Amino acid sequence: MCKSCDSNSASNPASNNNERRRFLRLAGLGAGALLLAGALPDRLLQAAEKTSTPPKPKNVISPDEALKRLMAGNERYVSGNSETHDFKDEREALVSGQNPFVAVLSCSDSRIAPEYAFDTARGDLFAIRVAGNFVTDEGLASLEYGVAVLGAPLILVLGHESCGAIEAGIKAVKDHTVFPGQIPKLTDALKPSIEQVIKQPGDLVANATAQNVRNSVERLKKATPLLTDALGSGKLKIVGGIYRLATGKVELIA
Repeated sequence: MCKSCDSNSASNPASNNNERRRFLRLAGLGAGALLLAGALPDRLLQAAEKTSTPPKPKNVISPDEALKRLMAGNERYVSGNSETHDFKDEREALVSGQNPFVAVLSCSDSRIAPEYAFDTARGDLFAIRVAGNFVTDEGLASLEYGVAVLGAPLILVLGHESCGAIEAGIKAVKDHTVFPGQIPKLTDALKPSIEQVIKQPGDLVANATAQNVRNSVERLKKATPLLTDALGSGKLKIVGGIYRLATGKVELIA
């Protein structure tokens, strides 16, 4: 750092605090992360402490507890015994922030609604959706935010039966079909998973769907430093599953 910059920061606390606030806005970091780093000005420290209580205390759980709770919700959904949620109270509780207990990367297919499939309430599920449920750079950034800032202890990559994006990817690989618009970006992203299983016995769509989920899980497990650090410290679990259209059941495969 040059002397003029260094001396200006040291002699002008207000300027330094402005820089910290600007970093907070740009980085999108929560108050908790900045408190750990000692980066919040003293006058903001008290305000941060007032809002340190999580909006939904029951969402502060371990990765294993989060997975158990998630799958219990799916069992209720499958059996038709979903809970009744008080959306009014939840809206009021979540005005100050959010602390979801799971982040889900799922397909955009209108038949797949993760909040319903796992019988979750508002503020419980941090959802990232893209046709084909593969990991994009933007999706990864969103998941990192969900884990590092919002504290989600679990990530689920959720594929589903009869995925149109997978079917389009297979046509692109086998028949060299070229789709209009930006659709080739989807099929190109799915090609590696399809090519891995194209010679395997069984249904190609089902095999490619499962392989795509596994590949996405592995990519997330290697995403440094935020997800790898959370995994290494035991604060995060990453799993994959397949949604069955007829029953609504989610089967974990990774």
